[in-house]
Amino acid sequence: MGVTALHSAASGMRSLDEKLNVVANNLANINTVGFKRSRVNFEDLVYQVKREPGIPNLDDEPIPHGILVGTGVKVSGTQIDFSQGSVDTGRPYDLQIEGQGFFQVRTVHDGQEVVAYTRAGNFVRNPEGNMVLANSDGAILDPPINIPSEVGDGDIVVGRNGEVRVRQPGSSALTTIGNIQLARFVNSEGLKQIGRNLFIETDASGAPITGEANQDGMGAINQGQLEMSNVDPVRELIDLIQTQRAFELNSQSIQTADESLQVVSTLRR
Repeated sequence: MGVTALHSAASGMRSLDEKLNVVANNLANINTVGFKRSRVNFEDLVYQVKREPGIPNLDDEPIPHGILVGTGVKVSGTQIDFSQGSVDTGRPYDLQIEGQGFFQVRTVHDGQEVVAYTRAGNFVRNPEGNMVLANSDGAILDPPINIPSEVGDGDIVVGRNGEVRVRQPGSSALTTIGNIQLARFVNSEGLKQIGRNLFIETDASGAPITGEANQDGMGAINQGQLEMSNVDPVRELIDLIQTQRAFELNSQSIQTADESLQVVSTLRR
């Protein structure tokens, strides 16, 4: 009996340690543009069936309940929270998706060029004039948007439908140079996080559905705004305290089981 309690409590401590890591990562990314917090889901392990529920008693009546002893807990998965957060910046290259959808960028992952997806809209213009994500590798927007070198930052207008227009020097008219395409997924929570504010598709997420912003279920694009981290520090700190207390309770269970085993070992002498 004490051995089962030891293993159950140990599995609880291992699982809670994983949760502490996730909560700490959420708090560490509280100022990361486009970051989405994760939560940890748990599930119980297999049960030791000491008596099946429903077996007949001495009067040949089914017993209403059995005796099943659990063997602990494990982390069943981490779930991404895609709720939105935003802030006004006024920068022409800062774009926020209002609603569903992801920006598409080209990057290198595991040595191969892939299309990745992000909610971070902190773009900049690289030396070639292409709009790229302001992350560590400057992932280029896909399809690419190239802004002529003679166009100033103040002469760029991005519409809610993703249409990018610029004003050429000496002209008062706006010229369309491209359209920012968005992607969405049937199951966004099935995307795989690869760091640098990027996700890639998986079998769980399904294939991307691409299209213009503000149409067919896609969100609208707001220029001069950024989607910031959706981490709520108060909620995370409360979660952290609860996890610490649960960790302490499991450690006390181990101590109690150890004391029980000591009593049994003493009886054998």
